[in-house]
Amino acid sequence: MELIKTIAEMQRVSASFPAHQKIGFVPTMGYLHAGHLSLVEQSNRQCDITVVSIYVNPAQFSPTEDLSSYPRDLEHDLELLTQYKVDYVFFPTNAEMYPAGYKTWVEVEEISNILCGASRPGHFRGVATIVLKLVNIVKPHLMFMGEKDFQQVTVLKTLLTDLNLKTQIVSCPIVREKNGLAMSSRNVYLNPQERQQARCLSETIRKIQSLYKAGITDSAQLIEAGRKHIRERGGKLDYLSLVDSETLEMMLVSNSRTRIILAVFIGKTRLIDNQALVSR
Repeated sequence: MELIKTIAEMQRVSASFPAHQKIGFVPTMGYLHAGHLSLVEQSNRQCDITVVSIYVNPAQFSPTEDLSSYPRDLEHDLELLTQYKVDYVFFPTNAEMYPAGYKTWVEVEEISNILCGASRPGHFRGVATIVLKLVNIVKPHLMFMGEKDFQQVTVLKTLLTDLNLKTQIVSCPIVREKNGLAMSSRNVYLNPQERQQARCLSETIRKIQSLYKAGITDSAQLIEAGRKHIRERGGKLDYLSLVDSETLEMMLVSNSRTRIILAVFIGKTRLIDNQALVSR
């Protein structure tokens, strides 16, 4: 496994990949956990070469968010990655990715301005820009991303399609802790009591699924039941929506295409989760 810190070197390496080999790419912000590692495993299964990036992208954080305190531990990340077939780790600096005079930004309209985009203005502009840069640098055939960030995956699939890029996204299932909490680097912020409270996200999903199975299809009714459960568990709801799994449009009447998607504050920590309304 080779650690690469400059764009020029990563581009040189990417250009040297044999044409017959399939390149897999796992973009991360580090502080790796089992969810990230499941993406690496999937790349190992489907690709000949695996590249992992570790970069905390300042462009996707607002001034009031946790950029400075976002957990980082490169040494531990590298130790974890050595247990897998990772060929290269790309670890650029901010000066590499956004040099003095940087002026170019990418935005996917409409679907970037709802849900997490409404709560975090400019977030997906930062995500779209950095992922486009990374794809252009690494030039992977497949990019592996977790379904926990469902809106992000949808935005980036649209980006790659609209800009005629050859890279395809492979979305991988959410990896959960034993209590049902979706794995996230931000889970480290939770104290023991909050970690128990955070179960309300996955519990809310299961409650809505159960009500739908019982015959309730009115989205407003399903959402209200979910809101009530989150309040009872001490969570502060950012949003809870039932959306079309392809377009992210809100659905007044839920059906087999519906995705449950939510964001909840547990203490000061904002957590997200989602799942198909009908399990497959």
